[in-house]
Amino acid sequence: AEKVAGLQFSDAEREEMVRGLDQNLASWEQLRTVEINNAVSPALRFDPVLPGVQLPTERKKMRLSNPPKVQRPANLEELAFWPVRHLAELVRSRKVSAVELTEMYLARLTKHGPSLQAVITTLDDRAMKQARQADADIKSGHYRGPLHGIPWGAKDLLAVRGYRTTWGAKPYEEQVIDMDATVVQRLDQAGAVLIAKLTLGALAQGDQWFGGQTRNPWNTEQGSSGSSAGPAACTAGGLVGFSIGTETRGSIVSPATRCGVTGLRPTYGRVSRHGAMALAWSMDKIGPICRSVEDCALVLDAIQGPDGQDLTVRDVPFNWDAAVKPTGLRVGYLKSAFETETNHPTKAFDDAALDAIRRLGVTPLPVELPTRYPVNALSGILSAEAAAAFDDITRNQRVNLLERSSWPTTFRTSQLIPAVDYVQANRVRTLLMQATHDAFKDFDAIVAPTGAANLTALTNLTGQPCVVVPSGFRDDGTPVSVSFIGNLFGEAGALALAKAYQDATGFHTRKPPKFV
Repeated sequence: AEKVAGLQFSDAEREEMVRGLDQNLASWEQLRTVEINNAVSPALRFDPVLPGVQLPTERKKMRLSNPPKVQRPANLEELAFWPVRHLAELVRSRKVSAVELTEMYLARLTKHGPSLQAVITTLDDRAMKQARQADADIKSGHYRGPLHGIPWGAKDLLAVRGYRTTWGAKPYEEQVIDMDATVVQRLDQAGAVLIAKLTLGALAQGDQWFGGQTRNPWNTEQGSSGSSAGPAACTAGGLVGFSIGTETRGSIVSPATRCGVTGLRPTYGRVSRHGAMALAWSMDKIGPICRSVEDCALVLDAIQGPDGQDLTVRDVPFNWDAAVKPTGLRVGYLKSAFETETNHPTKAFDDAALDAIRRLGVTPLPVELPTRYPVNALSGILSAEAAAAFDDITRNQRVNLLERSSWPTTFRTSQLIPAVDYVQANRVRTLLMQATHDAFKDFDAIVAPTGAANLTALTNLTGQPCVVVPSGFRDDGTPVSVSFIGNLFGEAGALALAKAYQDATGFHTRKPPKFV
């Protein structure tokens, strides 16, 4: 323990310490008799907003892009890859019913789900009931908005009453949580139709779950990355209209990149996690995975805001305006990642993305991530919190049911993280947050290569939002991406720049050939 703590004591000091440790042990043994459900959060709450930081306060009406001119296709399966904004117009105008859309996507889940290993549970009965209600509401003049009647899929760490919530892990394969997560409730209220619970890497790590490895639709010999493996794969493969994923340290950004879809990791504290599996209370975030940037904005608008359950969530306006011009945004670019990291495997794509931004009439200014603090050393924060979240299966040995997973060793090792060092790591995190705020505060969005060193780890620790969109395809047909980082609760700015880039490039409209 001395070595782990980086200290050295004398024999006399150790003798005195043993008496205190014996007393501590008695206290810890008492605490271990208390059964603590995963849903119970610590009394201490992380807040990414530093003193003096001003957040948006003005609330504006959401401004969508102009309604697209859409017609019902002869073959409804052609709709499988349409963005929500287009599907919504078909449903609103009653050219296609919610029931028809739902039946089409359920059929595709049945047809393609097994090859992707991306579906844990289909919710046929619930989905058809919701779809019929959506059509009845629209017929009676009660249209709820652009998600009304749109089928979607949930990462299977969101609780849905009456159905399994497996967390992708063998120890929880038959778990049923008798509630609907807040995100599920809010999408129900928006009229969206939940059709499936989708795979995630076991306990939100990677793409390996108890049924196998989720596959990338662009190359089914390749995993889809994780941990939002099923949501990204099913969105890319046209098996759902949109999906919901979660991120602690890359679990939306990474699979969205691998599968060539648009992912939004919102600001920490934007979306309630009530009813979602906890991995790391101070880092977990819930966000949409879609086929377009505007789709992500529509979904975020529906799910964001306080619910009185997750007390980390702030009531900060999200003002989406599809008409915002990129020339009206303050844009930065991660200078070292574009100009110094010359051996990056996506270098040519990254440079092309930055050139495309400039062609929009934008002049990005150089910015750098803070380098003074050891970002990767702060991974102990996640490890400690995850070990606490799953302390029960470490102690009862059910953790051994996790196959092809590094979690068992991580959970055991994390039992030896000194409490003092966990607190000190969080104090360094505060310094990192301040340095990042100072670097980013003058910008609405920062353009960065998705694989830039420390970018994902750092921005997950600080709580910044990130939008990731496809930026091209390799010679083997697999996609790459570029990232747009926003200020805290500044998703609208990052989304606006990402939309302008996406509209100008069109990479998001390509479809994996085997699933068309």
